[in-house]
Amino acid sequence: MRPVRTAFAGALLGTLVLTACGQTGTTTTPSAAPSSSAPSSSAPAAAGFPVTVQAGNGAVTLEKKPERIISLSPTSTETLFAIGAGPQVVAVDDQSTYPAEAPKSDLSGFKPNVEAIVAKKPDLVILANDQDKIVAELGKLNVPVLLEPAPVKIDEAYDEIADLGAATGNKDKADQVVTGMKAELDKLSANAPKAKKLTYYHELDTTPYAATSSTFIGQIYAMFGLTNIADQAPGAAGGYPKLSAEFVAKSDPDLIFLADVKCCQQSKDTLAKRPGWKGLSAIENDQVIQLDDDLASRWGPRIVDLAKAIEASVGKAAAK
Repeated sequence: MRPVRTAFAGALLGTLVLTACGQTGTTTTPSAAPSSSAPSSSAPAAAGFPVTVQAGNGAVTLEKKPERIISLSPTSTETLFAIGAGPQVVAVDDQSTYPAEAPKSDLSGFKPNVEAIVAKKPDLVILANDQDKIVAELGKLNVPVLLEPAPVKIDEAYDEIADLGAATGNKDKADQVVTGMKAELDKLSANAPKAKKLTYYHELDTTPYAATSSTFIGQIYAMFGLTNIADQAPGAAGGYPKLSAEFVAKSDPDLIFLADVKCCQQSKDTLAKRPGWKGLSAIENDQVIQLDDDLASRWGPRIVDLAKAIEASVGKAAAK
């Protein structure tokens, strides 16, 4: 499968062939044998540890609270800082752009280097993809790893936040974050003007790949009653069909949401130059919405901000 521009799309498309395990919650265990174990220490274990987390790589037991975390997932980086685990993070990958205080490094989640990771002496590594069998490679060196892949459903995103809260000793704060997210999304959905007659196209990259309603990102749009043109595209069953320019032109969506603005400088003007797109309703009616690439490619606490951007655009379109 060809590489896709955004981390979100890449991770999600990857799940189609990797069939990553779903999240199933966390349990505290007094004496469970660890599937991965942190380096031994004479210091007493923090309250709540040992803890076992059911991650994408199975049951992972942490004997003590991790104090040297490496995040090779931009979404996990955002989540760690949102739940109060920021002070425990010693390095994040080169794609982790938020928050600003995250200790960005040249480590990569897409081309992980075992030696470079281990050199930073982590007691927990968090990944979104098992590239180059990195989970097993780190396991050989007794480095605890949590694989938190891109979710298929919103509830799975909540579960991943709970996983990180339990694994880092920040369970209460993680629960607060999830509760707040649910309340905000419920409020946005309830108050937004339902636009059942409006169609939309969400562009992942300039190929163009799109996301159907069966995907995580599609479920966010569904909250506002929008109809996804990609649902009727050839290959839609996979969740991320590659659309032809002709298909989009024929579908003539009322709204176009671009998630390839920073990377690929896409805008209403660039779309208008594509064959057959100049007369699209979304272009003629100024309903091309430029999303923040990061918000549209991650599944952490800031999905609320993405939902707000979508809700504002729906409200504007419904008022016309």
